[in-house]
Amino acid sequence: MTIHKLSENKSFGGWHKQYTHQSKVLNCNMRFAIYLPPQASHEKKVPVLYWLSGLTCTDENFMQKSGVQRIAAELGIAIVAADTSPRGEKVPDNEAYDLGQGAGFYVNATQPPWHRHYQMYDYVVNELPQLIEASFPVSKKRSIAGHSMGGHGALTIAMLNPARYCSVSAFSPISNPVNCPWGQKVFTTYLGNDKSTWLHHDASVLMRRATQFVPAKVDQGQADDFLIEQLRPESLEDAAKITGYPLELCFHEGYDHSYYFIASFIEDHMCFHSTYLSK
Repeated sequence: MTIHKLSENKSFGGWHKQYTHQSKVLNCNMRFAIYLPPQASHEKKVPVLYWLSGLTCTDENFMQKSGVQRIAAELGIAIVAADTSPRGEKVPDNEAYDLGQGAGFYVNATQPPWHRHYQMYDYVVNELPQLIEASFPVSKKRSIAGHSMGGHGALTIAMLNPARYCSVSAFSPISNPVNCPWGQKVFTTYLGNDKSTWLHHDASVLMRRATQFVPAKVDQGQADDFLIEQLRPESLEDAAKITGYPLELCFHEGYDHSYYFIASFIEDHMCFHSTYLSK
């Protein structure tokens, strides 16, 4: 696959770059960002952290607001930020912010007209890593993280593919989507009315059933407006107790759902991933 560079900026001795490529999985042109730390070279491949953003976001939010580059440069970890959905004039959309473009939810849609483009699970798990590993000096050692909708995606993708990821973390994840308005709306639209198919993409359900473990870290702000109705982290906590899942769940007084929260604790998450990526 051919990639086209849109921009590059030097940052903490490494390079932040933005590219587009034609996605065969999503049937549209996609954009991603990558930060290559100064340790990355043709002689040395570095591990990768894949970042999945939340509703309405793009590849830019995390890279511009989190301050992750400084820590990634110190630890020698590449960061790849995917877009949150397929995009383009021919890609189905919806007027609501929580459905359609910007709201791919990291699942493979089965319902028309969404199924032709909204195959974000396959894109994140297979197509994008194959492209990254073929185009940049990175290794096959991967971890995955995300925020909100992206936290849901990171947790579910890691648990469905425990051999592919060294660790997983999330900020304010949608932890039990089958039991919250965001999840119910999207799953009905993308996956249909058979709720048994929804369970495959619910982090709390997967954690309750897990037999293989990916070390997990979750941080949640207690002043988050979406905490009670949409995020439901207590479901994750209960599931981890049932299976003994290695989950580190931390609540933080006063913090909300914003990137101020992410920027405050991103160093903790990067150090957590570094522990497992360096093994």
